[in-house]
Amino acid sequence: MSMNTRRRGLRRRKPPGAPITASGLRCNLRSVNLREIRALIRMKPFEPDSVRRRLSRCHDLNDLRRAALRRTPRPVFDYVDGGADDEVSMAGNRAAFERYRYVPRLGVDVSAPDLSTRIFDRPAAFPLALAPTGYTRMMHPAGERAVARAAARAGVPYTLSTMGTTTIEDVAATGHEDLWFQLYPWTEEHVSHDLVDRAAAAGYRVLAVTLDTAVSGRRSRDVRNGLIIPPALTLRTMAGIAIKPAYWARMLRSPAIDFANLTAAFEGKARDGAVANVSQYFVPGITWEFIAEMRRRWPGRLVVKGPVSGADAKRAVEAGVDGIHLSNHGGRQLDRSVAPLDLVPEVRGAVGEDVQVLIDSGIRHGADIATAVALGADAGVVGRAYLYGLMAAGEPGVDHALDLLRVQFQRTMQLLGVNSVAELRTLGPELLRPAP
Repeated sequence: MSMNTRRRGLRRRKPPGAPITASGLRCNLRSVNLREIRALIRMKPFEPDSVRRRLSRCHDLNDLRRAALRRTPRPVFDYVDGGADDEVSMAGNRAAFERYRYVPRLGVDVSAPDLSTRIFDRPAAFPLALAPTGYTRMMHPAGERAVARAAARAGVPYTLSTMGTTTIEDVAATGHEDLWFQLYPWTEEHVSHDLVDRAAAAGYRVLAVTLDTAVSGRRSRDVRNGLIIPPALTLRTMAGIAIKPAYWARMLRSPAIDFANLTAAFEGKARDGAVANVSQYFVPGITWEFIAEMRRRWPGRLVVKGPVSGADAKRAVEAGVDGIHLSNHGGRQLDRSVAPLDLVPEVRGAVGEDVQVLIDSGIRHGADIATAVALGADAGVVGRAYLYGLMAAGEPGVDHALDLLRVQFQRTMQLLGVNSVAELRTLGPELLRPAP
């Protein structure tokens, strides 16, 4: 063999990892059966329904949040997404969950975990309740009724807000059998009494009295955006119509938004519509005697909602409450307040096992619910999570948000090596470690 022939042979050999040339690719393709290529290609069928198509791209709550932002005017989205002042509390709520790491149990058969639990002696499909949110029809015309129907399908409780945009009776007409009502005590006592009596007559099971709204937190995004209720056609919103025409078309086709349960309370009162000014009608100092009075008036389960310490939790129990809902309003009231998750062990230790402990503020994943339960909570509570779904796709979006949380919670339980919510509570101290 000549030297030139040997050189040509050496040039034809390609080292491992060398790029394939166009001629080499053609040779390789000729040697592959076209039928085999077709077998490797799986074309996803086109989904003609735009809502289902949109939701199919939302694989977690962050995706739903982005979908909501694309479809909602910025002032409305910011009302849901924002917090008070510098939003330190809001960031701290998420950081509290992120401070924990799991130590799973191995060698456990988790093929059929039981996600169910009981919240105030009623079965729930998994340890979750839906928080009260004001102005819900501003996010989507389907509003509170859509959320209540989705909660009923998911098998979890739903809480209607005093500042809801659908009446107590209309939400009850959805047929959900585990409805709760949240009360902002009104400066005029008869207004509070009327709301409580209507909720009892409509079959609501739980009354949650909010404690942390002596004044409204300064929600900087709302102030900058000039958000008012109902949204008005200012120059700013007129510009937004061109950007979000579908949102405004839905609003214009729907009945006007207002505080549906407070029509009589506002009669004869001047209102400028600014969100920040509504709290002027709330009782600026709720005493334990007021809670005791609600206990005497309300026939169902009674809960206090706020950043409740262990000492205050004891006082609440003495006043007759059945549960503590730990919350800093999702970081929307007192900025720099403690994350509710950090209060769970303290409050559980103060009230014992017979009092229900719920927690909201910062839950964005089913694993967050698992962390809260492992620390001693009976259930997690979400607000923004389902509102992102509502803004993104209406009622199906709420269904999707709740399904995401349920599936994530189940997977977390299985990967932790636990088969029930009770087991998760019992083994919690063994399963959690603070992050370095």
